[in-house]
Amino acid sequence: MADEQRITLAHGSGGRASAELISEVFIAAFADEAGAALEDAAVLPAGAGRVALTTDSFVVRPRFFPGGDIGELAVCGTVNDLAVAGARPVALTTAFILEAGLPLAELRAIVESMVRTARAAGVRLVAGDTKVVEQGAGDGVYITTAGYGLVPEDVSLGGARLRPGDQLLVSGDIGRHEAAILLARGQISLRAAIDSDCGLLAATAAAVLAAGGEQVRAMRDCTRGGLATVLCEWAEAAGVRLEVEQAAVPVQPAVGAVCELLGLDPLYLACEGRLAVAVGLEAAEAVLAALRAQEPSAAWIGEVAEVDASGRPRVIGRTGVGGRRVLERLTGGQMPRIC
Repeated sequence: MADEQRITLAHGSGGRASAELISEVFIAAFADEAGAALEDAAVLPAGAGRVALTTDSFVVRPRFFPGGDIGELAVCGTVNDLAVAGARPVALTTAFILEAGLPLAELRAIVESMVRTARAAGVRLVAGDTKVVEQGAGDGVYITTAGYGLVPEDVSLGGARLRPGDQLLVSGDIGRHEAAILLARGQISLRAAIDSDCGLLAATAAAVLAAGGEQVRAMRDCTRGGLATVLCEWAEAAGVRLEVEQAAVPVQPAVGAVCELLGLDPLYLACEGRLAVAVGLEAAEAVLAALRAQEPSAAWIGEVAEVDASGRPRVIGRTGVGGRRVLERLTGGQMPRIC
């Protein structure tokens, strides 16, 4: 199967072309992780603790962008969802929707990127599927994943666990992924050197739990809707008020400039390698130090308080000049197909 070939409908027929695609592209790349057996299901050890499961789909455009690609993003996004639940990521499954006409060389590059990222995460790619749609019925390649991990018995995280006095931290500068995608599309006459923050968070999440223990209330990766959306969801889940120092939230100057020129708010821009942490006051300093050991731009950004006289859970952004504004969920998307 020559690299200059393209995906055809025959590759989705279940016949010879399908077998060649699976053996020469997927099995060739995934064999070390999944084993060579072509069974209908992977059988995995249950291990000790509780099981964490997650599923996600990836339709990012463009498929290759500064700082990553759809394959790396698919593995990072799935592993990160497991990690912020307190799980040790173990295995992933993946399914591809391929559009007829997709160059096989491009598919190989995506698959190889997935393998590299999975190895870096210490997870196995254990099962998969492919389907092919007619040219014009898709946009090259869409990827759906499922992730499996193990949660220790002594780990329990969730937004409902926040309480007044808890501290809010973020693992690094925000908004770079969505800003990078926006610029990579070439639809605006603006140039800036911004790489996506696409990356693995398993080591970061493990460091947070090691430093904070039971004082860690919740972790979330700041994907669609950005940091502000995570904070809004936490406030609603716990019935509390979150006070956020906007000037303390780390934003790269280039990202800030793009937002200012286009009227965007970096608090709502998606990240693909950043997590927010809510942690008890007693452990906040140790957890922040653990975050900064992973990423120097990690920062304290605010605290949890009782609801105000309105009785409504809120997120309040405190500006550098003493102003206050309510941060609410987005009423519409800032940009489609960012992940």
